[in-house]
Amino acid sequence: MNRTIIILLLLSQISFAQTVDRIEWNFPKNEELKTKNSITEYNEFDFSNIWTLTENNNVLGIIGKEHQRLKIKLISVKKKPNNPNEYFVSGKSCVKETICDFNGTIKLTEIKEVKEFHFGVDDEYSDKGIKSQGILIADYEFKENSEQKHSGIFKGKLYSKWYLNSENQIEYDNIEFISDGYINNAFVGIWKSYSTGKEKESNWADYRVPKTNRDFDIGAGEFSPSEKYYDKGWSDYKPMEIDEWWK
Repeated sequence: MNRTIIILLLLSQISFAQTVDRIEWNFPKNEELKTKNSITEYNEFDFSNIWTLTENNNVLGIIGKEHQRLKIKLISVKKKPNNPNEYFVSGKSCVKETICDFNGTIKLTEIKEVKEFHFGVDDEYSDKGIKSQGILIADYEFKENSEQKHSGIFKGKLYSKWYLNSENQIEYDNIEFISDGYINNAFVGIWKSYSTGKEKESNWADYRVPKTNRDFDIGAGEFSPSEKYYDKGWSDYKPMEIDEWWK
């Protein structure tokens, strides 16, 4: 089999793939991470600030197979004093015109450090005194107010990139922010209706949606929804829009 045929076969396999998972593209791979789960070594540190830092217009989400636009705002995240790996969360969700309050938890399950630090373009962070870098994996469950219309429960896995600065503080890892397809704080899971028990896929993250239909996000360097999904709430999306819908 010659090279041209092999390339055509690979391209055909890619074109028939149903989804694109940006966690696989933009998060450290297993071989780039230390095997040890260092969660106990980070009990003293507070990760809460990394989940509320990003401007909400850049927190992008979908719900359902049709990729209806989902807006999520984490208003408050606080580390529980009696459990170093659990955080209490309050916030709001918005789908179409329906806004719901929710409360819930983020429970850290794994913290993996990278084997080699990354310092960004031209190694601009090489002299910042970074002590460690890595990813965290957590379980989340956010319960919407059952007295509100069309409410339910969000639950799934959370993936976040972080680093420990020279002052022993956990920082949001935006070192590679200018790279194509940058993503962080990826929430991947489902939403389950209180009234019907029906489950829908529900994913959101900073700057990109972590797991979507391959034809949904047609942007190269940054997020851009396809016109095919404009009627699902994406027609008026603007990356610089200021819409404090949760207030």
